[in-house]
Amino acid sequence: MRLLLTGALAAALALAAPALADTLVDNVDGVTIDATGGIDRFTGLVIGDDGRIKQVLRRGDKRPDRPTYKVDGQGRFMVPGMIDSHGHVMGLGFAALTLDLSDTKSLPEALEKIGAYAKANPDRPWILGRGWNQELWPEKRFPTAAELDAVVPDRPVWLTRVDGHAGWANSKALAAGGITATTKDPSGGKIERIVPGGRPAGVLVDTAMDLIETKVPPPRPEDRDLALAKAQDILLSRGVTAIADMGTSIEDWQSFRRAGDNGTLKIRIMAYAAGTEQMALIGGPGPSPWLYEDRLRLNGVKLYVDGALGSRGASLKAPYADAPGTRGLRITSDTQLKNLMSRAALDKFQVAIHAIGDEANMAVLSGIEDMADTYGGDRRWRIEHAQVVDPADIARFGKHGIIASMQPVHQTSDREMAEKRLGPSRLAGAYAWKTIQASGARIAFGSDVPVELADPWAGWAAAISRTGPDGAPPGGWQPQERVTREEAFAAYTVNGAYAGFAEGRFGRLVPGERADFLFIDRDPFLATPAELRATQVIEVWVNGRKVWQKK
Repeated sequence: MRLLLTGALAAALALAAPALADTLVDNVDGVTIDATGGIDRFTGLVIGDDGRIKQVLRRGDKRPDRPTYKVDGQGRFMVPGMIDSHGHVMGLGFAALTLDLSDTKSLPEALEKIGAYAKANPDRPWILGRGWNQELWPEKRFPTAAELDAVVPDRPVWLTRVDGHAGWANSKALAAGGITATTKDPSGGKIERIVPGGRPAGVLVDTAMDLIETKVPPPRPEDRDLALAKAQDILLSRGVTAIADMGTSIEDWQSFRRAGDNGTLKIRIMAYAAGTEQMALIGGPGPSPWLYEDRLRLNGVKLYVDGALGSRGASLKAPYADAPGTRGLRITSDTQLKNLMSRAALDKFQVAIHAIGDEANMAVLSGIEDMADTYGGDRRWRIEHAQVVDPADIARFGKHGIIASMQPVHQTSDREMAEKRLGPSRLAGAYAWKTIQASGARIAFGSDVPVELADPWAGWAAAISRTGPDGAPPGGWQPQERVTREEAFAAYTVNGAYAGFAEGRFGRLVPGERADFLFIDRDPFLATPAELRATQVIEVWVNGRKVWQKK
C-alpha cells in the first residue's frame, strides 16, 4: 500500500510541476564564431527556460514539434550580442544626464553652450559636464578658467576632457579645491599654469584632477540608479549586451546590485574595481561569483600607469614631437605597480592595467613578466588601450597569456593628433592591432565609452579599414594593421568573453551558452565599411528574452 501511495503521489506531483518552456527562434540568417575561430551560419535556435541555448538549427534540421513559444525571425540577420571590453558604465549614464561638449567645434561654441546650460539650470550648485577636446577646436590649446568665468562667474564649473584625463575649472572650482600658485603638482599629475607667476590656468591633468573632484558633491543613490538605467538603454540601442566596466567603485557596485535585486539589470557587467582599496571593499577575499544569471561579476582591478595622448599625459620613451619639454606622466611607478599587481594577484583578482604610451606599455610588460614567474595559472593579464608600443616590445605581448584590450575608434579619432604628438618616425607601433595579435596575444575590442560612442559597428568598420567615417585617409592609416572581418567580429564577441573569464557563459550562439543575440538590418560580412557603420539594431535579446526594440 505504501508503494502504491508513493507512486500515486509522484504521478500527481509530476502533473502539477510546470512544463519546461522552450522558445524556438526560427527563420533567421544567423552567424556566430565557431570553436576554431571561423564563421558558423545557422537558421534557428532553441532556447530553454533558463535562458541558455539548447540547440542550434540549420537548414533542413527538424524543428521541435510543439515549442512553448515560437518567434519568426522573418529572415533577419542574427548575431551574438556585442561585448564592449572597455567602458565606463556609470560615466556613460552621468554623461547623458549632464552637459555634453563633445559636439563643440570651437572654444566660443563650447563657452556659449556652457553659458546656456548654466542659465537653464539655475538651481544646480555645480555645473558639471564632459567631452571637450581642444584638438577639434581651431584654437588647438587648453581653455582657461578666465574664459569660463566670463560665462559662469557665480558657481563652480568642472568639465572633464573627452578622454577623462584632464579637467577644465573656473575660478570658483579652483578655489573650492584650494588650488593656488603655491599648490604643488601631485605625483602623476599636472596643474597647467600662467607664466609668469604660476597661477593655475584652469586645466588640471590626471591625478591633479582629484584636487577638485573630491570637492564635487557626490551623486545620491537615486542619481546613480537613474544613470545606470540611462546607460543600459544607450548600450542596448547599439547592440551591446555585455561590457567590462573599468573603474568600478563600491557605489557603482551597489547600483549594479540594486538593479540585479529588483530585476532591472538587463546588460551583463564584468566589473574591474577602481584600485585595490575598492577591490577589497567590493570583493573581499577574491573575485565575486557570477550573479543574476551571469549578469554581474567582480573580475578584478583596474590600475593606471600613465595618462592619455591628447592631454600629453601618456608616458613616452622620447619627448613629444610637439612638446619637446615633456615625455608625459607616470601615474604609478614601477615599484608601486608591481606591489599593486602582487596585492591583486595574491587573491586571484584579474589585473587590467591602463597603458597608452610606449614607455608605459614597456613598464607593464616588464611587470607582467615579473609577476608571471611568481603567480602561475590562468591569469589573463590585461593591458588596456596599448595605443603606442615600441615595435621592439610587441613580441612580448605574446607571452604569459596577455589580453590586449584595444579600442578601434581611438585610432580614427586620434589619427591626426597622434601624428602631431609622435611625429612620423614613431607611428609603426601605434594602434597596432594586427601586429599585436600576430605576437600571440588575444585582442578584445571596446569603445572606452563615454570617451567614444559605445558603437561596435563603427569600431568593427574602423578595424577592417583603418579609415574614419569620412573614408579618410584613402587606403587606410597604417593599413598593415587592419584585421580581417572575422577577427574583428571575434574581438567584439568571443574574445571579449574570454578576456573577462566568461567563455562558455556568453559570447557565442552555441548550445550551453546564454541566448544573447541581436537582430540587425544587414549582413555585416557583406557590408562595406560605410554600410557597416550604418548598421541598425532592430531587437536585442538577453538570456532568451527581448529587452530592447527599435521604435
